[in-house]
Amino acid sequence: MKKKILISIPAYNETENIFPLYEKISSVLKSEEKEVDFEILFIDDGSTDRSVETILDLMNVADEVSLIALSRNYGKEVAMTAGFDYADHDAVITMDADLQHPPETILKMIDLWEKGYEDIYAKRNKRKGEPWFKKLFSRWFYKILERLSNTPVLADAGDFRLLDRKVVAALRQLRETQRYTKGLYNWVGFKKVSIEFDAEERLHGKTKWNFGSLMKLAIEGITSYTTAPLKISMYFGFLISLVAFIYMIYILIKTLIFGADTSGFPSLMIVMLFLGGCQLISIGILGEYIGRIFLETKGRPLYFIENVYKSKKQTSRQ
Repeated sequence: MKKKILISIPAYNETENIFPLYEKISSVLKSEEKEVDFEILFIDDGSTDRSVETILDLMNVADEVSLIALSRNYGKEVAMTAGFDYADHDAVITMDADLQHPPETILKMIDLWEKGYEDIYAKRNKRKGEPWFKKLFSRWFYKILERLSNTPVLADAGDFRLLDRKVVAALRQLRETQRYTKGLYNWVGFKKVSIEFDAEERLHGKTKWNFGSLMKLAIEGITSYTTAPLKISMYFGFLISLVAFIYMIYILIKTLIFGADTSGFPSLMIVMLFLGGCQLISIGILGEYIGRIFLETKGRPLYFIENVYKSKKQTSRQ
C-alpha cells in the first residue's frame, strides 16, 4: 500500500507563483518514481489578489491539488497549523510558495524519512537575493535565543521540512495562539536530522518580511520560547538595588564625616532617569507576558475557514 504525503503550502498574495511552483514540484516528483501518493495543499491566508481563483484554475488541470481558504489573514504560523489540522497522511512537507525552497530537496527528505527519521529539517546554506542586514539580524537573533533558551535552537532551520505523522499529531495538540512554530518543532522532540539547501530568490513578487516583521518575529520567538527576559529583568533589578545600597552607604558616611553637600544635581538626575528607564523596560517586558496570558485565557479558535476545496483524487475516493 502506498504511503501518503501531504505537501502543505501557505500562500498569501502569491498569484504569479502558483502555477510555476506546481509545475516545478510536479516535474520533480515525476522524475523519480516512489511508492508514495502525494497531495498538494495550498492554504490561502486571506489573500487580497487572485490567489484563490488561480489555485482553483490549477485544480481544474491538476487532480492532486487541494485548497483551504481561510476567512482572513491570520499569518503564516496559523496557516501552517491549518495544514497540520487537515492532514491525515503518513507525513507532511511544509514549504513556501515563492520557490525559495527548492522542490528537488523533497526527494532527499523522503529518503531520510524512509530511513526512520521523523523530522527532516532543511538548513539554509546560502540565501540568494536577501539583504545583508536581514542575514545579520537573523544570525544575531539565533545566537541570543540559543543563549536564553534551555531547549536546543536550530539556526538557519526554517519551516521547510518533512514531519512524520507522529510529529504532526504532537503539534496539533499545541494550541497556543501566540505561535513560534520553529520553537515548537524542537519542543516536541522526535528523531531529527538536517539537510542543507541553497535558498533561491523569489520567483515573482516582493517578500512579505520587512524590518518591522522581523522584529515582531524576534520578540515572538523570545517571549514564546523562553521566560529569560523576566529573569534578566529581575537580576538586573537586584544589581541596581545593590549598587544603590552601596552608594547610599557611601553618601551616609560622607555626610557624617564632611557634612551635608548640596551639589550633585546633575548626577542625581542621571541616576533618576536611568532608574526610570530601567523600570519602564521591566514593566514593558512584564506587560508582554501578561498580554500573552490575556490572549490565551480567551480560548478563541486559532482560525476560521471560509472554504475547503478537495482535490479530484480525494473527491473520487469518497
